[in-house]
Amino acid sequence: MKVFGMSFKERLKHIDPILFICMAFLSFVSVMTIFGAAENFGRSKLIMQIAMTLAGMVALFIVSNVDYRFFIDRFSLIMLLVSAILLTVTLIFGSTGENMETANRSWLRIPLVNIAIQPSEFVKITFVCTFAKHIEQVKEKINHPKSLLGLALHAGLIVGLILLSGDLGVSLVYVGMIAFMLYFAGLSGWYFLGVASLCVVSFPFLWELLRTDQQNRIIYGFQPELDPEGVGMQALMSRDAIASGGFFGRGLMSGGIYEELPASHTDFIFSTICEKFGFLGGALVVLALCVMVVRLLWIAVTSRDFVGRLICGGIAAIIILQTVENLWMCLAVVPVVGITLPFLSAGGSSVFALYFLMGLAHSVYAHEKKFFFRRER
Repeated sequence: MKVFGMSFKERLKHIDPILFICMAFLSFVSVMTIFGAAENFGRSKLIMQIAMTLAGMVALFIVSNVDYRFFIDRFSLIMLLVSAILLTVTLIFGSTGENMETANRSWLRIPLVNIAIQPSEFVKITFVCTFAKHIEQVKEKINHPKSLLGLALHAGLIVGLILLSGDLGVSLVYVGMIAFMLYFAGLSGWYFLGVASLCVVSFPFLWELLRTDQQNRIIYGFQPELDPEGVGMQALMSRDAIASGGFFGRGLMSGGIYEELPASHTDFIFSTICEKFGFLGGALVVLALCVMVVRLLWIAVTSRDFVGRLICGGIAAIIILQTVENLWMCLAVVPVVGITLPFLSAGGSSVFALYFLMGLAHSVYAHEKKFFFRRER
């Protein structure tokens, strides 16, 4: 059978086996966890997770067989404009979280099909492409203030719109992704040091601008024991759920603390996994995520294409930042913010967007030979 002018078997060679095994394993754990808690989470979440996983795998295969440079070189400006418009529409008409377990105006409901999507998850796809292209255009003068000003405006437009929606967790992921891509592009370490110093110096002044309740949420976020019945309750319940699983877990169909834990199918899915599958299950999940990151970084550093290198570096940053934020949140180490665990948290937008992003990484991996032969000639 021919697919895109090549046999299906030849096209399958564009799929990196290490990345695919990690993704398939994480998705399998996610579906099984939601299946084991379907009485608590609801059958609709199980169906959605399976559907988006399968749709994501199809998208992965299609995108991996497309030349990413063809679209990025021609449509990067259009992608940036569409991203800004989509986030603006979400900011104006988006959901404030009614019946959706969030207070952020970050969800957009599609009327005809009555499905809510999270546009900021899909904008990750366009942003990693447009920002990589922008960096390539100024890479010879990456450390020049004028170049950095243009990049700052580019990044600030997207991150600013997401911050205005109230989604701090996703905003932090974008900021980390931007820093990671700039580091990969060769930005001087003095700039990073300068920004870090500015944050430290300005923190006391910014702290005074916060209301008392906002200050308490931050303090109790780092020390949830100070408010175990209020702000700290969710984080402490999450930690207790992880501990209750022991080494081997309480079993797939078992109940537990996760049944009373808010967002135990999304932001706190890791706690549910550990309670059902124990330390062993949690460790295997972390191992799979680590292997995925290492593989992405290997593809990035060995890529001969500058944009491809930045794309893979940006995707690796997304996986790293979301994983670290989510796990620390589940362990009650940092304040609770809305952030999903890659490929594991229930959520159609997050799952599909991540598979699409991994399709881009596979496209970089698949087209390395083409760039090699071009240079050989």
